[in-house]
Amino acid sequence: MATIEECRTALEKLSDSMSTAEGDAGAAAALDRSVSCHVTDLDVTFAGRMRGGRIEVAETLPGPPRERAQIRLALAGDDLVALVDGELNFASAWGSGRVKLEAGLMDLFRLRKLL
Repeated sequence: MATIEECRTALEKLSDSMSTAEGDAGAAAALDRSVSCHVTDLDVTFAGRMRGGRIEVAETLPGPPRERAQIRLALAGDDLVALVDGELNFASAWGSGRVKLEAGLMDLFRLRKLL
């Protein structure tokens, strides 16, 4: 099982990848939205903001998200690490329910270019 620190590192790695995205993926990464990532098996939420092509984690909170972020992700810690490392396909993980992504319709269309 991934630790909180491994999940934080995975989010930082994802942020680094987003900051170098180009074309349509770069445009999707440039969204300015509140974000939350609930790591279900650790029951911890990373909350922050997607801005300037990066994910800025402002706080780590116990339990599910306290506020409804504009972009919400929920998954197990091992799945987060595997997604970022390229070992888990986002589309199949989302389709099977291992990963939950919630956002407005327009944001979902933009985010699919990243994922």
